[in-house]
Amino acid sequence: MLAHERSGPTGATPILLLHAGICDRRMWDPIWPALTAGHDVIRVDLRGYGESTARPDGPWSGRADVLEVVDHLGLRRAHLVGCSFGAGVAAELALERPELVASLLLAAPGGALLTERTDELAAAWELEGAAMEAGDIDAAVEANVAAWVDGPHRGPDVVPAAVRDAVRTMQRRNFDLTLDWPDEVWEADDELDPEAHERLDEISAPTLVVVGDLDIDSIRLAADHVLANVRGARAIVWGDVAHLPSMERPDDFAAAVLDWVSE
Repeated sequence: MLAHERSGPTGATPILLLHAGICDRRMWDPIWPALTAGHDVIRVDLRGYGESTARPDGPWSGRADVLEVVDHLGLRRAHLVGCSFGAGVAAELALERPELVASLLLAAPGGALLTERTDELAAAWELEGAAMEAGDIDAAVEANVAAWVDGPHRGPDVVPAAVRDAVRTMQRRNFDLTLDWPDEVWEADDELDPEAHERLDEISAPTLVVVGDLDIDSIRLAADHVLANVRGARAIVWGDVAHLPSMERPDDFAAAVLDWVSE
């Protein structure tokens, strides 16, 4: 069972938060008080992140892990809010169990929603890969902070140090947990076929996309693809953020979530 926590008044449709692949559930700390003040909110650590430390017995599936939590909590309906990799998991859940999903808010859509390996994305992955190959975990962490927190269009002196430090801590935790996991863990055998980004026209849940204009271009392309293929999908584009809008502009992001679920 994934590590998770739940807070806020129950009774209305809960909000389920799914974190980015460079973070864990702590990425929602800046918006947690605002959301839980009036809503039933759940956040999880995906396997290999935060406090979800158990190595999978076979190929790993974020979607299956989250559904186990959903069933454990007896959730029949939820608003799904996902960032990056977590947005991809949210979209997969909307395809596999559409009756669960009251709405989708996809921030910086990545993971299963990526459609193109652009030069910017390849450069980010290659920098991390070179550091890992050299056994320099600290350098791999910094590569991720530079690529995803700063983004390809600004330097490290722009994003608040607290945001960079928080992501650095979470990403290091992920590396420490999964460094000795065997390769077959990452060879998922239950991927959706066709993949989620090829089936977006099947999603019926109301969908909002939040994207930063300073993000890696593959993420912006994925956001455009969602908007073009999910019926009625709407967008919020922020010109001054990169990959983590909820951490760079927490007050605005919390307001966007609350406005969205109230609709």
